[in-house]
Order: sequence, then structure tokens, then C-alpha cells
Amino acid sequence: MFVRPFDSQQKAVPVVIDGETVMAAEGEMLASVLLRTVPFYTRTTPVSESRRAPYCLMGVCFDCLAVVDGVASVQTCLVPVRAGMRVERQHGRREVPL
Repeated sequence: MFVRPFDSQQKAVPVVIDGETVMAAEGEMLASVLLRTVPFYTRTTPVSESRRAPYCLMGVCFDCLAVVDGVASVQTCLVPVRAGMRVERQHGRREVPL
């Protein structure tokens, strides 16, 4: 789907997505990494659990939400990649601890 070629100016760093290690350019937006990583979605909706993927890529639509380093509902289009990030696709409703 989306392939990002690396050039000699970019530093490739490992990011763990749903338990799989993926290489990404340090500083690129996390949403772009998720768009090119199978399966090509970031979350499922709370009601129908249909798959959603980044849409606006500027922080307006909230379709790019994922769990980043244990924090749920992070807008991945606004988060730059850094080495060692742990990302999980967000499924359905969030559980709120009582």
C-alpha cells in the first residue's frame, strides 16, 4: 500500500506494532507507519467495531487513534516516531478503571 524509501539522510529506528518490529524513519508521523503496516488500520469503532484508518492526517478526525506506550486514544498523526515505541491498534470501547 504505502512504501517509504529511506535515504542516507534518515535514521531508521525500530518500532513495535502489535508485537511485530517495524523499521521507520525517526521523526516521521506514526500514522504513516501504521498505514503501511498490515493490517492497514489503526482502530475499530466503539459501536460497530468497523475498521478505521488515518483520514485527515492533521489531528481533526480522530480516526488514527491507537495505544502508544500504554496510553490509549493517542492521535498517531500527531506523534513523531522514536526508537522503541510500542504501539497497539485500539479495538472497540476503552475500559475505564473504577
